[in-house]
Amino acid sequence: MNLKKLREAESLFLHRYPGGFASEEMQKIGKKHNVGKLAEYAATALTKKKFANQAGVLDDIVKIVSRSSMVSMFEKPKFRDYVNGLGRDDRTFLRDGFERLLHGKQEKGFQDVIDVLTEAKLAKWSLITICLLYYRPQTEVFVKPTTTKNVIRQFELEDLVYHPRPTWAFYAGYRDAIQAMKAKVDPSLSPNNAAFTGFLMMTTAVNQ
Repeated sequence: MNLKKLREAESLFLHRYPGGFASEEMQKIGKKHNVGKLAEYAATALTKKKFANQAGVLDDIVKIVSRSSMVSMFEKPKFRDYVNGLGRDDRTFLRDGFERLLHGKQEKGFQDVIDVLTEAKLAKWSLITICLLYYRPQTEVFVKPTTTKNVIRQFELEDLVYHPRPTWAFYAGYRDAIQAMKAKVDPSLSPNNAAFTGFLMMTTAVNQ
């Protein structure tokens, strides 16, 4: 991590938006993404006990994907139609994968979800990580390809090599890097991890 660049980005952001994400302008931007509301929804809809109702929890996962401003408008209907059209065994496998991802052996769950979505060429970073972010917005991360590649480049995260195909090793490494970067800057830049990566995205866009 290039700490100097991170501190420079922090200084510029706080100069433009005093108070960080608590500033009036950033509050307006934040409302468009509804991270708080979707996190509240996920906190209830994706608890471990909810996975006993397979149809219900898969419907809620589809709803979360469909309502997220961070998932591509092209991916949303494809994901919905694919999940709704899965046979019984595949639906069970997908449900079990998400349950492990959120409540159990995360690496196994991550790969299980990828295996199901690969059939429809939907093994995308956004679809794998969006529920993680909303369920644990302070610890998990959303991997948006362009933003992630720019963050790695701009802040010189040398141990991370992005690939379009999702892997647990990269996810875990990127998550650790984001947590380490958060610890080095003012807390007003990270009310949640979506906001913090939004700060990084805005910073890298300026430096393109």
